[in-house]
Amino acid sequence: MILYLHGFRSSPQSTKAGLLARAVHEAGHGDAWHCPQLPPSPREALELADHLIHQQVAQGLDPHNGLIVLGSSLGGYYATCLAETWQCRAMLFNPVVYAARDLATQVGEHTMWNSPERFHFLPEYVDELAEMAVGRPSDPSRYYLMAATGDEVLDWREMVEWYQGCELRLLEGSDHGISDFEQWLPEVMDRILQRQ
Repeated sequence: MILYLHGFRSSPQSTKAGLLARAVHEAGHGDAWHCPQLPPSPREALELADHLIHQQVAQGLDPHNGLIVLGSSLGGYYATCLAETWQCRAMLFNPVVYAARDLATQVGEHTMWNSPERFHFLPEYVDELAEMAVGRPSDPSRYYLMAATGDEVLDWREMVEWYQGCELRLLEGSDHGISDFEQWLPEVMDRILQRQ
């Protein structure tokens, strides 16, 4: 199971999600790909992702070997929570580290990046983020971190410090959305499929 969790105000229609979906399908693993639209509530978002994993486990999936969770920005925070719960592999792209702190500034009404759809990020959602915090990775060898020094939203140094000991791809420059993601796709796919 390859589970991709998008970031705040993002969707399964994001550029990264689209590139990864195509690459996974072209590699013959389309049946393993899952990329749900996450609700604004962090608790509901995590419950949705957890439910999808439970469904696959009920069908025989071994989460330790057959599950990898990918997450971008806020999705990276969720992916870390799930990786610690399920003891599975995780790949993180400019992940939020201090979610309650950073998302507290986002309380209010927003539009989606890929559509005119509007949603409200409520004050209680900040509390939900704080409650689900899991701390630093218990097994850094299960993690891959891609951090961009040109991230205009989050501090890449906090990511590198928090995920110390994890496999790190530090991008000089780039940006929060990793607009040059396509050039790193072969490396990312190698890690997803555990190709040497």
